[in-house]
This record gives sequence, C-alpha cells and structure tokens, in this order.
Amino acid sequence: MSHQFRCAATALAALAFATTPLAAQETGGTPYAAADPFVGTGGEGHTFPGAVAPFGMVQLSPDTDTGCLIRECYGHAAGYRYDDPTIQGFSMTHFSGAGHSDLGDFLMMPVAGDTVVLEPGDAKQPGSGYRSRFDHASETAQPGYYAVTLADSGVRAEMTAGTRVGVQRYAFPAGKAAHLLLDLRSSLYNYPGKILWSTVRLRPDGTITGMRETRGWAPGRKLYFAIRPSAPLTGHAFLNREEQVPYKGFQGPSRGADDAAQLHGTALVARLDFGVLDRPLEVKVAISSVDEDGAVANLDSEVGGFDTVRTTTRKAWEQALGAVEVDAPAPMRKTFYSALYHTLVAPSVLSDADGRYRGPDDQVHQAKGFTFHSTFSLWDTFRAEHPLLLLVQPEQRNADFVNSLIASQQASPFGILPVWQFQGRETWTMIGYHAVPVIADAYLKGVRGFDPAKALDAMTASARYAPYGGLGDYMKLGYVPIDREPEAASKTVEYAYDDWTIARMARALGKSDVAAEFEKRAGNWRNSFDAKTGFLRARKTDGSFRVPFDPTAINYGSDYTEGNAWQYSWFVPQDQAAMFKLLGGDAAAVKKLDAMFEFDNSKVDYSHAEDIAGLIGQYIHGNEPSHHVAYLYSYAGQPWRTQERLKQIVESQYKPTPDGLSGNDDLGQMSAWLVFTSLGFYPVAPGSNEYVIGRPFVSRAALNLPNGRRFTVVADGLSDANHYVGRVTLNGKPLERSFLRHEELMTGGELRFTMQAIPNKSWGTSQAARPYSMSTAR
Repeated sequence: MSHQFRCAATALAALAFATTPLAAQETGGTPYAAADPFVGTGGEGHTFPGAVAPFGMVQLSPDTDTGCLIRECYGHAAGYRYDDPTIQGFSMTHFSGAGHSDLGDFLMMPVAGDTVVLEPGDAKQPGSGYRSRFDHASETAQPGYYAVTLADSGVRAEMTAGTRVGVQRYAFPAGKAAHLLLDLRSSLYNYPGKILWSTVRLRPDGTITGMRETRGWAPGRKLYFAIRPSAPLTGHAFLNREEQVPYKGFQGPSRGADDAAQLHGTALVARLDFGVLDRPLEVKVAISSVDEDGAVANLDSEVGGFDTVRTTTRKAWEQALGAVEVDAPAPMRKTFYSALYHTLVAPSVLSDADGRYRGPDDQVHQAKGFTFHSTFSLWDTFRAEHPLLLLVQPEQRNADFVNSLIASQQASPFGILPVWQFQGRETWTMIGYHAVPVIADAYLKGVRGFDPAKALDAMTASARYAPYGGLGDYMKLGYVPIDREPEAASKTVEYAYDDWTIARMARALGKSDVAAEFEKRAGNWRNSFDAKTGFLRARKTDGSFRVPFDPTAINYGSDYTEGNAWQYSWFVPQDQAAMFKLLGGDAAAVKKLDAMFEFDNSKVDYSHAEDIAGLIGQYIHGNEPSHHVAYLYSYAGQPWRTQERLKQIVESQYKPTPDGLSGNDDLGQMSAWLVFTSLGFYPVAPGSNEYVIGRPFVSRAALNLPNGRRFTVVADGLSDANHYVGRVTLNGKPLERSFLRHEELMTGGELRFTMQAIPNKSWGTSQAARPYSMSTAR
C-alpha cells in the first residue's frame, strides 16, 4: 500500500534524486546483497534460510530436526533452527515465521560411499543415521540460493528454486559413489499416524514421481512431486518401513522389492543410486497439489538447470527488492532488506503452470485469469504485510491475492473466506474474518482485476455465518459472550473492525443498506469495553463482565487471543478517538499508554505462553495485537511520544543477526512492521487510506511504486541523538498533520523530515492534525 504526491516546487530536486540510484550511494551494497535469509532463523523468528523465489510454491530449505513433539516443534516451525548441530535433509516446503509447525514435504539427503543408512539417526550420536553435522562457516544464504557442506559425508549441497521447481546440486567427494535418499516419512511436527498415504514410482524416462497425504495442521492435505536427476540411475530401492527391523546400511528391501518400479504405503523410503560421478549431481524437483502429471508439467514449465534457475530467480529478487531503495548504515540496511525479503515469501503460489489447483473442498479447480495463491496467515498479515504488498508489488499480484481469497470462499464447504489457509486447506487457526480487510483495503486503494460485487458478497457471507466463532451471538447481542465462546473479548473487537472495513467497501460500491448494517456493527467494540476499569473485558450472556479480572492474565482459550487486556484494550483501529473519549480523554489515554510500556513485569510469569515475546512492559512486540499501539500517541495529539516509543521498539526488537526478531515473523508481519516504521509511517487502520506518521530510521528511501511513480522519504539530520521529528514537508510544503493519505503516496513526490534532538510538542497536536477515527471523520 502506498501513495504519493509530487509538486513543481520540488521537481528539480526530486528529479536529481530519482536519476541517481540510491544503490550507488548506499553503505552495504545492493538491496539483494543486503538481504540476509539467516535473520530470524534463531531465537523466536521461525524463518528458514533456504531457497525460494518471490511468492514461490517451493521453499527448498534444510531441516535440522523433524522428529519433535508438539512443544519442541514450536521452535522448529520452519524446519531449521540456527543453533542445531545437524541437518537431517532438505525438503521442499516451509513456512516463513509461522507459530505452528507443518510442511517439510519430500525430504532428500545426499549420501556418499557404499553404505546407505535409511534412518535419520540421533543428532547427539554422529554416524547413527543419514543426518549430518555441519558448520555455519560453510553455509551461504542469499535470496533464492542456499549452500552448505555436510561435514560427515563431505558433500557440498546447493539449493535454488524457481516459482514451481526446486533444484539441488550435490558435489560428492571424488571416487565415492553418489546416492540420494528420499524419505517420505519425514515431516515437520512429525507424529505417529501423520502420514496417511504415500506413493513413489519410477517412470520409463527416469523421472521419479509420487505423492503423500498427511493429517497435520491442515487435515487431508495432498501433495505430489516429480524428480528428475541430471545423471541416470544405476540402481534404486523403494522401501516400505512400516515394520521397523534392526538395520545398518543397505542390506536389501524391507516389504518392497529392490528393483520395484513403484510402491505405496505409509512409511516409504527411496534410495536412488548414481555410481561414481565425474561432475556434481543436479536434481530438479517440482510439486503440485493436483496430481503427478501436474508436478511433471510444472517441472517442464521452468527450463534449464541449476545455474539457469538460480540466475532467473536472482533477477526476480533483485527486481522485487529494488521496489524500495534505502540509504542507511550497513546494519540498518541489512535489517531493512532482510525484512523486506521476508515480506515477499508469502502468500505462495499454489496453482500449477496450467492454472489448476486443489481448493478447500479438496477438489481440483481451474484458475482463470489469475494465479491462485495460498498460505494466508490473515490474523497476522492484514495489519501491515498486505498493506505493504500494495506498495511494493504489481497490481496484478495483489489482484491475484484477492481473487484467490474469493475463489476459496466459493469453494469452501462453509461458504466463508479463508481464516488461516495453506496449500488450499483451511486450518481454522486464529480468530476474526481478516480476509475482509485485505480485500477492502486493496479495493479502496485502487486495486482492480477482481469482481468487487462478488468480493463484497464473500465478505458479508463470512461476517454473517452464525456458526463461526460466536458470530450468531455477536449479531444478536452485539458482543461475543464468554460463557458460550472462548476468547470472546478479542473476537468482539476484531469482528467490529472487520465489519467497519465491509462498511467502507460497501459505501464505495454504493451499497448503502450493507454499509449501514456494518457501520452499526463496527461500533460493537463498545459493548465489551469497561469504562470503569478502562479495559476491554469479556462479558457473559447475561451482560455481566466475567470475574475475577486480571488485565495481565494470558491463557490460551481464555478471554483473549494470544494476549491480555493490556494489549487488546487498544484494538479499535477504526475509532481510536471514541475509545480515548471513553478512557477519559487524551491525557488519560496517554497516561494509560505510558503505563503499558512502563509496566513492571517482575511478578508476572508468561513462560507458559509461547507467543509472548519481546516485552516492553505490557507492550508485546513479538505478537501482533501490540503492533499498532506505539502509533496511538498521535491520536491523542502527542506524536513526539510515538517517536520515542518507536526508537525504543526498533532498538530492542530487531537486529541483523539470526536471533534478530523478537517473535515469530508470522509470514512477514513482523518484518512489514519494520519496513513501514523505517520509512516513517504505518497503516494503523487498513481501510482508512491513511498512514500514521511516526519517524524514519533511514536517511533516505525511495519507493518505486507499482504505478511507475516514485515516492521519496528524506530524513535530514537523522542520528541517534536526533530521533525526534522537528518538521515535516510534503513536496516542499509544510505538513502539519500526523498522517499521510494514500493518494498522496501514489501520486509520487517527496516526504521530508527534519530531525532534531528535542521533541517538537506543537507539531501534529490539533484535532484536525490527527489520523482517521470513525466518530470524528471529516
């Protein structure tokens, strides 16, 4: 999302800046060189370092541990964890920063020598299986490329990926036989019974194909593969390990013939032999949600071997990352471009090269005129990730997202939009119907290429589906009652916000009856706000607030979703002015905001809550309900306090290191927050067509917008000492308000900050200078 404005007064300066690429002025090289996929692979970031194209179907990455129990799997949600000592293999699918574990499909591992062990072994016992030790000094990760030396076998492993293919290249030690192990048992969050069925077969042309169906986070998920090695097979074995026996090295088949052309079962392993090779082995793999033939067609759709695919994907990343040019010191540039990189990994392509894909009804559908995408972590990404993609990706890509959401709703057995979907399957994870603000925000910001009437119908169908998450009671009572539905306080305010975005889109479409219905519902947040305590609270069916009440309490399935009253009491992005009024006015709101950030947590224990990370008092940056809160001082006429809090957050929550994210990246949301905040503004209320101005963290930036225009941000005098905004101009004219309009961004132009060491307590203070609120909208 983003917009811009240009005027004659600054035309010459803007032209001079535009014709001198920032890359030539940068510290730290090109955007591509500055992006580091290792950022977030340690700590609680849950990112992966492997190869992926922008929004690619394939995420080819190492898995360091797949045999974890559910609590242990949280830290291995992306398959790879930076502090692990071994690599089990390389699989084709991964989440980037999710808070739940799944995928890790079709794990492959090169084996050198005469002995091929079929079990992964114990990471604590080197040589006990096919997993291998490795050293970070041998690792390289760039957008679209990953490499590592497997210490135990001496194999140099390289990975690259196109949109629908992954290519592995293995250099085996001289004189040693080359083998490749395909373990169809392996999966992230791999528990007994997860693999419902799998098949593998060798086709006459040497292509290996197969599939598996799993019951993991998403039930009944089917995925197919096609593998084409660059060298002919000298032998193979397809083995079914359902009956485990003592086993050391390859000693013949177990419930499968050594020369079998195909095999099926629930515990399959394939050994592929290539003999002694005189050059590296390249293995090209494609996947499909449809069928084996779809995987083969995807394999053929991207021509060339490893180097060709790597070059094509590198160019795609250079173009994608070049949407924003930034001038900043090397550590900040690395943090910024690593964040921008992570925002461009998902939603991922799911439709095959011929447009077919498997939908939420488990049926095959045909995408017509768009590319179907999946992996929608909407509770997270509606906030800043999708708004950012409106600014840095072509309109067609964003239209594809919307068309994918609508197509999913039409194929849904329940007739509602996705909640948390991946590979076409619904997980029902998290709350709200947050596909709604994604669609509304895109439409209100000018994205076309989808049917808006059909979109509005999908939005209202989701908002009126009574069986979902207490919506029946919400529509009847005006709130979700806690004695009938868990996490009721959070659901009430999130539904109200989503309803407001429906009303906004309905108004834009001239649907006044729909707009009136949902404008009324947008005020339902008031029904769960307790003016006496100043907190959002859960109410029972009889109208009483649930007691006892502890605003610091966090328990899953309780009154709030991954948070407590401190975080959720600020979630009224559509009408912060009205909420501040209920709190007692601007001064009371500021006092409460300060109390949140300065809360003493010494007697509060959150060790039981995985997602609670990055605490600054009761502000929890490692999880999404807090992400807009620092910007709320501007709604009370004190933007200088926002500037203070942003400095505090950026300096404590982000680093250009593997442990550089304080919480799960959540499919790009944590990273999108950093990208927006670095530029100096943030979409507090997607659907308002406004961005709240904070303060920049880079000295210069240029947004190369999807419409071909260019919007620049300049921070004169920016330094660690000069962290306050003294003056703001838009296209050379003073900007006295603390928000930027979408159309101003998209028109192109220059936003210039003059930074200083002391706060400017007169800028952005008037009522007219404050960002959008429903009750005070002009």
